[in-house]
Amino acid sequence: MKLLILCTQWGSQHLPLEDFFMKVKEAGYDGVDTWMPEDLIEKKKFISLLDEYQLTIVSHQHQAKGNNIVEYCKSLEYYLNLSTECNPLLINSHSGRDYFSLDEQLKVIDTVEEFSAKHNIVVAHETHRGHIGYSPYNAMELFKQRPAMKITADFSHWTCVTESWLENSGGIMEEAIKRTKHVHARVGFTQGPQIPDPRLSSWQEPVSFFMELWKRIIEY
Repeated sequence: MKLLILCTQWGSQHLPLEDFFMKVKEAGYDGVDTWMPEDLIEKKKFISLLDEYQLTIVSHQHQAKGNNIVEYCKSLEYYLNLSTECNPLLINSHSGRDYFSLDEQLKVIDTVEEFSAKHNIVVAHETHRGHIGYSPYNAMELFKQRPAMKITADFSHWTCVTESWLENSGGIMEEAIKRTKHVHARVGFTQGPQIPDPRLSSWQEPVSFFMELWKRIIEY
């Protein structure tokens, strides 16, 4: 397995697209983790720059919306289709909403699995606050119901949501690691999803915790 290090566009939206891609390439990243533009001209420019700078991409679906589950799943399919247009390594998805019922959450997963099979592409559900993967306990129920479900592991959200170092989630973490296809390497803590500075000695406990988690994912 080759480990690819990608740069997120999150935090760099102020940069012109070409400047962002240039900085990513110069910094030695293998690619980018970001979303596809909807505008046709911007989309063509985006795909052209990916090719020019020879960057891998994990495309990101975060825009799906709807007033009910039918509308939501239709919107989800639209944005998943958009996400395939840049020939991504895989798609990372902010799937569903945390207030969806269990049946609605399962419908979201089924919609994604059908899309994934049809297009022969991995779609990983990010463990993100506000969405179906918002907590380890909700995720475990989904794992039980949908054995094929895959995730993008951003466990910083789980330490924040549970206000813990996940010490009571051992079996869930093992299952989550098995299902991980992509990692968002963000260091969170028990009161928030991101520490201020991983270089400071006062934040070495969460840094060590997350480094160990990422090591387990790589070694699995």
